[in-house]
Amino acid sequence: MIITTTESIDGRRIAAYLGIVSGDAVMGTNIFSDMLASVRDIVGGRSGSYEKILQEAKTAALAALEANAAALGADAIVAVDLDYEVVGGDHKTMLIVSANGTAVKFS
Repeated sequence: MIITTTESIDGRRIAAYLGIVSGDAVMGTNIFSDMLASVRDIVGGRSGSYEKILQEAKTAALAALEANAAALGADAIVAVDLDYEVVGGDHKTMLIVSANGTAVKFS
């Protein structure tokens, strides 16, 4: 299935718009990731543990988006947008990634 942030796909004609689809992933971090990120805040640099969790959440959200579009019989998802949110605090941090787009059928 084609998943794209663009509103159209070169060389393909969209015959039907099947509706908005979404996929969400909520990933928890842990006290060790939070402690390492706190150190990175002070000394600078990238936080590999948070980057790994972010990538896992993004992959899971896009997989759920694709599954929801496939259930509608879609050939592709256009105009995909990824949104990120962090909730919690005091070592109870949760990362939320939401993927939204329009499921379409080609002619």
